[in-house]
Amino acid sequence: MAHIDVIIPVVGESISEVVIGRWFKKDGETIQIDEMLCELETDKATMELNAEQAGILKIVAAEGSTVPVGALVATIESFSSASAIATSAPASGPTAVLVQGAFPASDAASVAAPASVAAPASVAAPASVSGATSALGGVTKPAPTSTPTFSDKSVQLSQPSGPQRRERMSQLRKTIARRLVAVKNETAMLTTFNEVNMGPLMEMRSRYKDSFKEKYGVGLGFMSLFSKAVCLSMKEFPVINASIDGDELVYHDYMDLSIAVSAPRGLMVPVIRGADRLALYEIEKEIARLAAKAREGTLSVDEMAGGTFTITNGGVFGSMLSTPIINAPQSAILGMHNILERPIALHGQVVIRPIMYLALSYDHRIIDGKDSVSFLVKVKEYLEDPYRMLIEI
Repeated sequence: MAHIDVIIPVVGESISEVVIGRWFKKDGETIQIDEMLCELETDKATMELNAEQAGILKIVAAEGSTVPVGALVATIESFSSASAIATSAPASGPTAVLVQGAFPASDAASVAAPASVAAPASVAAPASVSGATSALGGVTKPAPTSTPTFSDKSVQLSQPSGPQRRERMSQLRKTIARRLVAVKNETAMLTTFNEVNMGPLMEMRSRYKDSFKEKYGVGLGFMSLFSKAVCLSMKEFPVINASIDGDELVYHDYMDLSIAVSAPRGLMVPVIRGADRLALYEIEKEIARLAAKAREGTLSVDEMAGGTFTITNGGVFGSMLSTPIINAPQSAILGMHNILERPIALHGQVVIRPIMYLALSYDHRIIDGKDSVSFLVKVKEYLEDPYRMLIEI
């Protein structure tokens, strides 16, 4: 076989196109079988495309270009075919060099430039440029003669105090930004707060963590305990687990918990399926598995799709209090925070206890204040008396 085509595979049921994130190999470079060729970015995840045979890589789609599933993005010439082409090729002649990443997707395929030409991200105006200047000293009108002209994006109205650098936003980051703005604009989001005395939960965890790990091979963390408290509380307040679909309210008779995980490529929210039917050790194992895949960048689209309620833990980064944004189309999200010793009143005495603030953001279009507050109080009760969770009362 002279060459094979490298095409975009099916990456998810609802995904029809991807963005070429970056090429790990250069055009014309030798590659080996199973080597990573490029990153494919979708609105839900970033994946890697590997070589199916060894040979010489010929890149078709530039970095940053948007291509549909099934599209040709490169070819791999076999070594024997590449050698034959090199032998028969003329010694000299014009060569078109594809400038990757410097143009929008619609123009990338039709733009060629000499190899010596660089396209800088921004251009500083030279001192010899004449034209009108603003009060801050920036060039606002380029010279009409042979002096290079600059687009509005390149004009600096004030002198920066240090160097700058620009990076293309990943498809995942653009999607996160778009969705967060949409949620703020399209929901009636409110946040209610409460505090939890973490002493009893910490005492139980300390007491059983060694035997728990010895028996199940996984540590006993706070996330599984919070997940259990959330699932038990949602049984009493099912509207927290519901969502809006057009003019209808959808009540989910299952609990798929989305767990926010910070990964090198951005925020990932994998889903624990049927969390309400899992034991603590099963939740812990699933959290460990999904978190590892998030750090490695190998989470599949299916592992992040769906979810009926989200838990996020800003406390691991030191957050004392926050108002988390709903993970649409869900209707509520629980924010955990750091644990600090604080003075509280207990049985008429001022005592020091490890306290965590909880925040529940919810869509007021579907969840009333009474249900949101009552749900958070029920979560607090389970956490402050954790043995109740084991017998579910």
